[in-house]
Amino acid sequence: MNDLLQNVAVENVLQFKMRGRVAYQGIVTSNNAIKLSFSKPFNDPSGKGYQRPINKKRTQDFAKYLSMGEDSLFTPILLNAGGHWEFQCYDKSRPNVGRLICKKQASLMDGQHRLGGIELYTKTTNTMLNVPFLAFHWLDEDEEIKFFDIINTKAKGIGTSLSRFLKRESDKLSWIATQLIIDPNSPFYNKGTLIGKRTREKHITLQNAYNFLLLLIKNTKIAELPKEKILNITLTYFNCFKELLPVEWSDYKQYRLTHIVCLNALAIAGNKIIPSNYNFVSNQLNIKEVTKKMGSIKVFDWSSEGTLKYLKGASGSKLLAEDIIASVEK
Repeated sequence: MNDLLQNVAVENVLQFKMRGRVAYQGIVTSNNAIKLSFSKPFNDPSGKGYQRPINKKRTQDFAKYLSMGEDSLFTPILLNAGGHWEFQCYDKSRPNVGRLICKKQASLMDGQHRLGGIELYTKTTNTMLNVPFLAFHWLDEDEEIKFFDIINTKAKGIGTSLSRFLKRESDKLSWIATQLIIDPNSPFYNKGTLIGKRTREKHITLQNAYNFLLLLIKNTKIAELPKEKILNITLTYFNCFKELLPVEWSDYKQYRLTHIVCLNALAIAGNKIIPSNYNFVSNQLNIKEVTKKMGSIKVFDWSSEGTLKYLKGASGSKLLAEDIIASVEK
C-alpha cells in the first residue's frame, strides 16, 4: 500500500530531535507531497486506522483559499515515515542539513484536507506548489494514533470572536463590532468580550455583536455608508434603549433586554426603522423621532420571568421584532 515505484530524493532538509524522536523538516513539490503520503482510514483492516473520510467541501474550500495567491499561506503537513526514509547530510561540519531518500510512502497524520485541496487546485490550474512538511523518522502505530487523537481533540480553534477581532482592519463589520465592545461610549462597553469567553458581566461576544450588527444594516442603504458613520448610527440606536430602560439594560440577571435573542430582535426592528429616519443628504439620524417611536418598548415586560422568558434563537428574535415593529407603527 505504501510502496513507491522508485525512491524520491528531497533536498535541503533539516534533521532534528523532538522529545527524543528524530524528525525532519523541509519542503516538497505538490506532486511529491501527494506521491509520498498515504492515509490510514478509520476502518482499515489492520485495525490501526484512524483518519476520517475526506470531506469534499473542506477540500474544495481549501482549493478556493489557495486561489487567493500570495495571501494563502498554510501550515506544514505532518507525516510518519515509519523508518523508511534515510537522511544523508551534505557536510559533516553541518550534520543536520542534507537530503532525504524516501523509499516508501509516509503515513499522513495531519493535513489530508490541505493536501486534497492542494491536489485539486494544482490539477485545476495546472500549477505546482511547494508544500512544507514535518516528518517523524519513526513512530509505532499506537503512538501515531495517540498523536492524531491529541491533535484533533486537545487543540482548539481560536473561535469566531477572536477571528473577527483579527480581521478588524480588513473587514468593515468586524471593525465596527470591535468598536462596539471597546468604545467607552458604547452601551456594550462593560458587557462585551473580544475573545468569546462569556461571564455574567461580559455576556456579549464579539461574534454576537457582529451578528446583530449584520441584522441591523443588511439589505439597506445604511450598509453602504463609511464604517465610522455606521458605528455612530449603531451606538446612537442602542444607547437609545439604554437611556429608555436603564434598569433593564444594566441588570442581565433580572431582565432579558440585553440577552442575545432580544438584542437581535432590536436589531431586526432597527433594520426597518433606521433607514426611514435617516437623512442621506445630511448624513444625520433623526434620533428624536427614533427615540419617540422606540419609546413604545417600555410597555413590554422585559423581566426574566415574564412573557419573553421562553424566547429562543432566531425564530424568537423574529417574533419579538415583529411585535416591536407593530408597536412602533401604532
